[in-house]
Amino acid sequence: QAQLVESGGGLVQPGGALRLSCAAAGFTFSSYYMTWIRQAPGKGLEWVSTIYSDGSITYYPDSVKGRFTISRDNAKNTVYLQMNSLKSEDTAVYYCAKEVRGAEYDYWGQGTQVTVSS
Repeated sequence: QAQLVESGGGLVQPGGALRLSCAAAGFTFSSYYMTWIRQAPGKGLEWVSTIYSDGSITYYPDSVKGRFTISRDNAKNTVYLQMNSLKSEDTAVYYCAKEVRGAEYDYWGQGTQVTVSS
């Protein structure tokens, strides 16, 4: 049974930074693309970033490009999301997900809350 556990969320001021982690277990982590997805209060799910299984290629939407960086350590079965220059609109619950195929996910973590506020 696959398991994903996020950590690193919290309260940060606008312009600040946070680093999220997602520890994976129960599957061959290095074989799968991994994705971060967020859900802001009262809104739908928003894709944040995807990383190839070997970490060689990453993708971001325009809303976070240049501010967020996804990375992974396959030796530690962990994927990270470094978030810089945070804005109030980044406030959301952030989930990591195991990608089965393009934009289809079979396992999700429990989520970690990120709140950007002064």
